[in-house]
Amino acid sequence: MADKFDNLEEHLEKFVENIRQLGIIVSDFQPSSQAGLNQKLNFMVAGLQDIDKCRQQLHDLTVPLEVFDYIDQGRNPQLYTKECLERALAKNEQVKGKIDTMKILNAGAKQGRV
Repeated sequence: MADKFDNLEEHLEKFVENIRQLGIIVSDFQPSSQAGLNQKLNFMVAGLQDIDKCRQQLHDLTVPLEVFDYIDQGRNPQLYTKECLERALAKNEQVKGKIDTMKILNAGAKQGRV
């Protein structure tokens, strides 16, 4: 599974670099740079095709919508996992406390104290 992600990451990095270079060419466009612009545009199309091929390998992958919210907010998406685990741990401790309380109440009820 990691190979699939590595492959996608590699294609995305190449695509981003190509877009960066394309932006440089466009921002300082001269008619003499038309051939370079055309080449970068073709690389961009090929890069999108490569990314689309990776999509087929990851068709069964689901990403929670909250992860995209993290990205939109400029936050590291790995924080989503960390915060989910922290919330699960806190909820687990809360439920454990309730269970322990119920055990104490049931033990007291059996002894006729409650």
